[in-house]
Amino acid sequence: MTLRRRRVAVAFRLAIVISVLAGIVLTALGPATVTGLLPYFTIQSNVAVGLFAAHAGWRAWRARPEPPSALKGAVTLYITITGVVYHLVLANPASPFAMPQPDRALGEALGNQFLHTVVPLLAIADWALFDPRGRLRLRYAAWWLAFPLAYLGFALVRGLVVHRYPYPFIDAGQLGYAGVSVSAVFFAFAFWLLGLLFVGVDRGLSRRVAARPADAPAPAVPAPGPALDDAATETPAARR
Repeated sequence: MTLRRRRVAVAFRLAIVISVLAGIVLTALGPATVTGLLPYFTIQSNVAVGLFAAHAGWRAWRARPEPPSALKGAVTLYITITGVVYHLVLANPASPFAMPQPDRALGEALGNQFLHTVVPLLAIADWALFDPRGRLRLRYAAWWLAFPLAYLGFALVRGLVVHRYPYPFIDAGQLGYAGVSVSAVFFAFAFWLLGLLFVGVDRGLSRRVAARPADAPAPAVPAPGPALDDAATETPAARR
């Protein structure tokens, strides 16, 4: 990575870290507390991408290699899930799992947008612009489901204790465990397809980079000097 690209990468990653911190702090200024926010996938994915961006930014600043692409693909997928599920499922009135959107104060509303819109967009842009291409494999899309499935188990066990569930599509009290199972299979399949999309985009960008013609400079041919010109044009009689 060139010095200029490293500087842009550092700026991008600093923006991600600041956006994560702003989103959490502004959201915590509302009725929710920091500990009350922690059980949400939104917060966990934002914290993960914020920590990863800080680490990747430090590596870019020190001119070190980028972190493993499989790990970066994972955290980028999780923050993308946060944005997609919020906008298409939770905040969409047409969704069967739409959550009532309260009247938020300005700070809390900004925090909500940082966590669900700004950070996902910045993370996706960082992945597309700066991650080395051609390193993702199809099997990663299945491996990346480990964290969402672990989160599902955590949310269900926690729900047994506190009798509250962070999202309506995993609310065993309302849907029953059979209904949650149906939701889990549907979302797991959707997340797997989203992971495959990341792998497909990575391969497409890799082929595009490989097909780009190399700009090899033509070898320089030294122009003949005056002495060479004189020698070339000198007649045999003049050499005697």
